[in-house]
Amino acid sequence: MKLKYGLISADSHAQVDRDAFTSRMSKAKFGDRIPHVVETRDKALMAEPHDGPVERWVVDGKVVDTRGVTNCPAIMGDRFRTYTAQRWDEIPRSVYDPVERLKILDSDGVDAEVLFPNPPIQNATFFQGDAELELACVQAYNDAIGEWRRASERYIPLALVPYLGGVEAAVAEMERVAINGFRGVLMIAEPSNAVKSKGDTIFRIASANPALAGLKHFSDPYWDPLWAACEAGGLAIHWHTSAGIQLRIPMWRGYGRGQMLAAFAPPTFAVLGQFLPNLIFSHILERYPRLNWVCAETGLGWLNYVFESCDHEWERRHLWTEGIRTRPSELLKRQLYVAVWFEEHGIASRFDVGVDRIMWESDFPHNTSTYPESWKAVDRVFSGVPAQERRLMMWENAARLYRLEAEPPESMH
Repeated sequence: MKLKYGLISADSHAQVDRDAFTSRMSKAKFGDRIPHVVETRDKALMAEPHDGPVERWVVDGKVVDTRGVTNCPAIMGDRFRTYTAQRWDEIPRSVYDPVERLKILDSDGVDAEVLFPNPPIQNATFFQGDAELELACVQAYNDAIGEWRRASERYIPLALVPYLGGVEAAVAEMERVAINGFRGVLMIAEPSNAVKSKGDTIFRIASANPALAGLKHFSDPYWDPLWAACEAGGLAIHWHTSAGIQLRIPMWRGYGRGQMLAAFAPPTFAVLGQFLPNLIFSHILERYPRLNWVCAETGLGWLNYVFESCDHEWERRHLWTEGIRTRPSELLKRQLYVAVWFEEHGIASRFDVGVDRIMWESDFPHNTSTYPESWKAVDRVFSGVPAQERRLMMWENAARLYRLEAEPPESMH
């Protein structure tokens, strides 16, 4: 792929079309359990109640997101980026049409982007039903998002992982998507902790489902065949923001829309700091040394503390005597990538994390996105950074991780 701008987003979001599931799943078998868009006037299904009809995604008969029918505030014309499209006909085509999206990339000076999901996918969305429904939903999504790659080599879509049907089903799907050209997968960090509480009025993910009872802890050797399949298939494992971990305190309902978004985002970005030690001390990194992991939309400031504290515990408890032979920070620098978009102080500490493991992201079309001034954001964050290091973080690290065979631009933007 010949680069034109010298900038790859390691975290953007693609919206599958409204018929992505209904056109790929058996109506005879699943009926209205298939993910689809419905119209409603029920104010209980609106994060911001108002008169008039809205549209919402429904999975297994349940509305899964009360904010809107998609998540694309960066392109809705709202200066403060608090408005979410309430009906499908409001959504700009560039959100769900891969050909139209290329115009957005060119207007913002971005060569390529890694594609994370948009509604109805919210980490554990498909935990609503049973294993058969979940697998069918996951395969329908993977096939739909895979079409973006066929539309343009500038897209790097991520596949979803099924959980409820056992590790064998998960392995089979990873083998399938690897054959189909995927370079990465999106996972829930801790499946047994990924459901929402009954009091959550935004993401209505099943809080009580008997099918969840058998899910093993992330660190359990039960998942080893999955790690092995991803390593063999060259599939980097991605965690996005909180990766579905439920650790935040309840949100105060007195916040305005902007206040709510501001109070929600920073702690969500850093939640993985409380989980990452599991990746280190479970021996997974040492047992699967060619398996890469990515923290997207998390920033990197919190990582320095994780590195240092895990090294401290490793030394203090002599964990090399328990089989963890390599210093934790060395393991993470070898196999962990992180995506950033605004942290000047984080970039200042880039050598502590590894300048060859940091990737830039635009987060298009979410409210935190750098669009339509991504290069202004890049110049601010990477101000004073030597050109060679800028190239690594702006596109070379992503090109290496996703095996893009990218040719450098003739001149930088």
